[in-house]
Amino acid sequence: MTQIIDGKTLARTLEADVAREVAALDSMGAAPLLASVQVGPSPAVELYIRHQARAAERTGIAFRRIEFAADISERQLQREVERLSQSSEITGVMLQTPLPPHISVRAVRRALDPWKDVEGVHPANLGWLLSDRPGLVPCTAAAALECILSTGVELRGKEAVVVGHSETVGKPIALLLMERLATVTVCHHGTADLLQHVRRAEVLVVAVGRAGLVKCADLRAGAIVIDVGINEIECAGRRKLVGDVEADQAHEAAWITPVPGGVGPVTVALLMRNTLRAAARQIQTG
Repeated sequence: MTQIIDGKTLARTLEADVAREVAALDSMGAAPLLASVQVGPSPAVELYIRHQARAAERTGIAFRRIEFAADISERQLQREVERLSQSSEITGVMLQTPLPPHISVRAVRRALDPWKDVEGVHPANLGWLLSDRPGLVPCTAAAALECILSTGVELRGKEAVVVGHSETVGKPIALLLMERLATVTVCHHGTADLLQHVRRAEVLVVAVGRAGLVKCADLRAGAIVIDVGINEIECAGRRKLVGDVEADQAHEAAWITPVPGGVGPVTVALLMRNTLRAAARQIQTG
């Protein structure tokens, strides 16, 4: 029988640990403050920011929402991000994406201090992860790993397949799985036969953003399936959130994350943990 990986419960456990450490920092007069930056209107981003604000409240982290107009120039946004990075009051900055088409996400991220990049996607943080000296680990990739580890399954020697090779999820989770000595295959739009890789995966992480990309009938019996995708589709005249895996159908996976309620809540909890770690390091370095 397939077991559901309850991301909400896992997130609450992680948040409780963060809250205890935040209280200790508060007693030292060094309260973490997370600045969440939004550029232009976006219902999906606004929902994510609300989740961040609630998690910050639960963990005792101060939260500040900062909004810029969609027509802000790339250089202006870079300067604003640099200003936030230089603020002694702000300990973490979260840049919401997507950004307007005229702005390069990579260019703006490079303007961040790596130790205030609590999403963990600054080139320095990705480089430290590659060199096995992690700074702030990308939140969503770390959340996928936490979901896998929550099953108690030993990863050493497992056949792990990652579908999607983004800098925020696919590439980092592949590195994190390799650190646990899993044998990792990364699939992408250049992969000739995705199905053959999916069928042999003992651990499958799907992070593409395409509803129904992976069919339940193709999952390996006993697999751990981590569905990172979030897609809004029309269903019986209503809008519905679904993942990249057809989870409503019968399958033989041992474990699977639901959408919503799987990787998402854990990602937000780990954003809080990164904010805590960033604040703690800034205290240490003065």
